[in-house]
This record gives sequence, structure tokens and C-alpha cells, in this order.
Amino acid sequence: MGTTLFSGCSSFSWKCYQQQLSPSCSFLHSSPENGISRPKSVTSSTGNGLADKEKDDSWGILSRRSLLISGISLSSSSVFGFPGEGLAVVKQGLLAGRIPGLSEPDEQGWSTYRRPDDKSGGHGVGWSPIIPYSFKVPQGWEEVPVSIADLGGTEIDLRFANSKQGRLFVIVAPVLRFADNLGDDATIQKIGPPEKVINAFGPEVIGENVEGKVLSMKTAEHDGRMYYQYELEPPHALITATAAVNRLYLFSVTGSGLQWKRHYEDLKKIAESFRVV
Repeated sequence: MGTTLFSGCSSFSWKCYQQQLSPSCSFLHSSPENGISRPKSVTSSTGNGLADKEKDDSWGILSRRSLLISGISLSSSSVFGFPGEGLAVVKQGLLAGRIPGLSEPDEQGWSTYRRPDDKSGGHGVGWSPIIPYSFKVPQGWEEVPVSIADLGGTEIDLRFANSKQGRLFVIVAPVLRFADNLGDDATIQKIGPPEKVINAFGPEVIGENVEGKVLSMKTAEHDGRMYYQYELEPPHALITATAAVNRLYLFSVTGSGLQWKRHYEDLKKIAESFRVV
């Protein structure tokens, strides 16, 4: 809605700019009473040709300024004429595609994020909807935009961050990228044992080979689903991996050395809270 509004203003201003001084564009042809006079025609006399050219140039600048001001005025009056509704329109436009999924804090100050069922995302035609996942974060963590320039590309489904504590992201990748015999009932066990999974997919998470960086690995089962959990250093990272239907889920929690030292227990709790619903 917000995008349509601004596009309409731009289109209107551009048409008037193309027509410039035509009578159909009324805001460019104000009468002398409103402070802007019509442009004078250019004469062919060589004596005053330069002066007339300067006048025409000045009028061109004035016209462009009038166009710009008029465009802004139209946009402002349309969007901000009703403060509550106008601001809501702009906010809705800026946050298109980002659907909140964070619960209110519990008694300990922790909130649960659950991927909304209606959130966009996927890997092309023919793929089933992404099965929702969830995790817990303490107060101060917020969702941040995902860029197509990210290392994980379109397979990074979500990012969260807290400037004082650390960062996390979720990769949701088609299992067909890694094996073509898993069907639509993939499990992390079918993909491979913990060592194979971290060696194969660790570079997807940290951007480099994981050899010599894995401090620990363990498994955990929740509601019949197996999860592989790893701690890497350097860089500091806690990774949880699992699979469901035809997708592999990689959940990574990371932070700087200072963040790791101060908030390790909370970061570990975040990593271990990841579940595929």
C-alpha cells in the first residue's frame, strides 16, 4: 500500500515534468498572484540572447525545484495527513515479509520464537511448506533483516541478534542438495552420524573448514526427533542440526570472545532450546 502511494506521486510529478509548461500541469503554471510567473519566450536577437538563455536556465531550475517540492508535498499530505494511519502505512511497507513470531517474556524474562505458518520462504516450486521451528531467547534479542548477500544465500531463513550478547541464524536447506535417496521423510540419522554432518555442513555455518575446531559434539532427542549439538572454537559457535520431511535445519549461535565469556550460559541455553515443531 505504501509503495503504491509513493509510486503514484512519482508518476504524477514525472508526467508534469515531461509536459513542463503545458496548461494541463496546473502547479507549474501559477499565476503572478501566487508568486511564480510564467516563463518568457526566448527571442532570436543576438544582443539579448545570452541574457534570455540565463533566464531560461533559471526557470528550468525553478521548475525542477517546483516539481520536487510538489512531489514531496503530495507524498507528505497523502501519507502524513492522518498521522496514525499514515505512519502505519509506511511501517507496513518497510516491514513487508517480516512476520513477528516472538512471544511475551516469561517469568524468567525469556521469550519463545516460533516460525509463523504464514511466513514466506522456500526453495522453488514443488517444495512443501517449511515445518515451523522454535527457540528461546532472553530479553533484548530481536529479529534482524536477512540479506540475499549473506553467506548462506537464500537458505538463511532467519536472523536474530543482541548487540551485547551475540547473534544467531537458522539455515533451512533442501536435503536433496546432500543426498538423493532420503525421500520426504528425512531424519538427521539418515543423513549421517554427528561427525559426518558437522564436517559436511559446518563450513556452511562458519564459512571455513571445521577440522580441528570442534570442541564437543553430543546428541539429544526431543519428541522423537534427534538433534546433533556441537561447540566450535574458533570462531565461537554453538550449532544444532536436525532434519524433517525434506529439509535440513542448522541453528547457529555465535558471539565475540567477550560476549562468549560473559554470556556463555545464556548462549548455550539458546542453542539447546531449538526445536522443529
